[in-house]
Amino acid sequence: MNDAARTLRHLGKIGYGGDYNPEQWPEPVWHEDVRLMREAGVNLVSVGIFAWASMEPAPGEYDFGWLDRVVDMLHDAGIAVDLATPTAAPPAWFFRRHPDTRQVTREGHALGGGARHAFCPSSPAYREAATGIAAQLARRYGDHPALVLWHVHNEYGWASTPCYCETSATAFRDWLRQRYGTLDALNAAWGTTFWGQRYGDWEEIDPPRLAPPGVNPAQQLDYMRFTSAEYLACFRAERDVLHRLAPGVPVTTNFMVPNCKWMDYWQWASEVDVVSNDHYLQAERTDNHIELAMAADLTRSVARGRPWLLMEHSTGAVNWQPRNIAKRPGEMRRNSFAHIARGADSALFFQWRASRFGAEKFHSAMLPHGGTGTRIWRDVVRLGADLSNLDELVGTRVVPDIGIMWDWESWWALELEWRPSIDHGYLERLSAYYERAWRAHRTVDFVHPDSDLSGYPMVLVPSLYLMTSRAAANLAGFVRDGGTAVVSYFSGIVDENETVHPGGHPGALREVLGLSVEEFLPLRADSRVRLDGDVTGDVWTERLVLAGAEPMRRYLDGPAAGEPAVTRHRLGSGTAWYVSTRLNGRDLDAVLADAGLIPDEGVPEGVELVRRAGDSASYLIAINHSDRDVELTASGKELLTGAPCHGVLPLPAGEVRVLRAAS
Repeated sequence: MNDAARTLRHLGKIGYGGDYNPEQWPEPVWHEDVRLMREAGVNLVSVGIFAWASMEPAPGEYDFGWLDRVVDMLHDAGIAVDLATPTAAPPAWFFRRHPDTRQVTREGHALGGGARHAFCPSSPAYREAATGIAAQLARRYGDHPALVLWHVHNEYGWASTPCYCETSATAFRDWLRQRYGTLDALNAAWGTTFWGQRYGDWEEIDPPRLAPPGVNPAQQLDYMRFTSAEYLACFRAERDVLHRLAPGVPVTTNFMVPNCKWMDYWQWASEVDVVSNDHYLQAERTDNHIELAMAADLTRSVARGRPWLLMEHSTGAVNWQPRNIAKRPGEMRRNSFAHIARGADSALFFQWRASRFGAEKFHSAMLPHGGTGTRIWRDVVRLGADLSNLDELVGTRVVPDIGIMWDWESWWALELEWRPSIDHGYLERLSAYYERAWRAHRTVDFVHPDSDLSGYPMVLVPSLYLMTSRAAANLAGFVRDGGTAVVSYFSGIVDENETVHPGGHPGALREVLGLSVEEFLPLRADSRVRLDGDVTGDVWTERLVLAGAEPMRRYLDGPAAGEPAVTRHRLGSGTAWYVSTRLNGRDLDAVLADAGLIPDEGVPEGVELVRRAGDSASYLIAINHSDRDVELTASGKELLTGAPCHGVLPLPAGEVRVLRAAS
């Protein structure tokens, strides 16, 4: 299916609600919950996510009576159900029966109970139990009229880090046999002649457990691939049961984009019927709305541009962050609309009613501990009323301006040990380039290195240390055909096996960039270098040898003083730029402007503008993150107020407007 509009066809509107955990409350509270949900405009809730022990209190003994009553009550109130398989939290009896299913850390310690996610994804006993409870749910609720979506597990990869137990070791060897076929091929890919690591039997291969520094990086990279694949196999097993026993009901699982490093969501996205994501605002960041926008754009991008579902975010404070900082008045509303602007067809929260006990009792909720007399509750009711006016946005798509390359495998490889500088991080560079695009009022699609780039005038490559020859040819073809590429340092260095491309750095990119890197010249901590044009960099410099590229800015000091720092190479009908040092803020703006990424001066600073388009109309979502009123040039009908707009759209401080553009 893979289409959010089809997922919510039963609703015909933007999904609004959140995680509902009735098993935490006595039954009389359920009736109050449903009444208040209707008052708030809730139309979709996720049920059963961590309720395995309540559904199956003992092996093979099931209790669905309570869930029957809950689902029926919700349906009678007109509230649709996203029914979860509770497999992120196996019951205590399961671990007592199968102690060998506990996850084992790289150091060799088996994780204990009292939490969630602490299972080995390669365990046959776990997969059998997980598919068993999924089958029970599918048979019982697959035809229930309240059911619009299956929700498998919860946040694969957020707490589900690699397992290093013996079961995982056996599964890893099987995975390697499938990937390489022969030991000769594996030894060649891993470069096992280095340090005498050559393998003569598959049984000699272990997971990259804790060892003296310098564990084979190719082995570590493959273990990350294997880990993502094993969790994906767990998802597939449950999904296939649900598809077979409840055909026609879409299946999803909630991603954690971009904060989950362990899962390659490019691969995961093609396995779900609709992409969904959880996002929690980084409360201490003063510009956290930019990180939120990046997460939403990346989620839409892994969904290949199709609408997606915001499965969880927060009404206020998030208790597992270092400081439980509350959202400012209006911030929750702006957050919700920012996700919707960037492609979400829902705004769901964790959770409906704040828990009185457990690890997240200080986490905000739609219905706080203080009840309906609180500001959060008033904001929840207002947001529900707002979203009820936006039915026509469902299924429309975001209109992007530029592309940014994103690759989980490159993230994994870059951040292994013994790289030239510990100060170079994957997310840091991606975030820096994304921020400048956001501040220039450009809407970003993230693109896989192998994907079609022809729809973008410009593609940014902030950090692509691992780059296949196929990806390099793809970027070169994009430039030859008239595109503009901007590549940052330490990209194109190794291939998919963590082997340096032959012929010198940046091996995969020498042709398209028209240069070679003779030497990496990382800087000392807190050192800075000056470039001409009043630009300053830090962390990294390089000694470049030009082979067709022309210098656009030079180093004025530092280890490469007098030599090229930023270059431009004309190739075919397009241009490839290279930035050999770390630039941030207005220094990065200056270089990106040279390449053609010029801010839209007609949009005030702090205003976020995104366009969604459908078959019959287009929409402008405008969010004012600043503390001053502004006016925008636009015409159409404003959907939240119903007011017509003739050339000028007022946008008060902290407010949101959704405009159906005049045809």
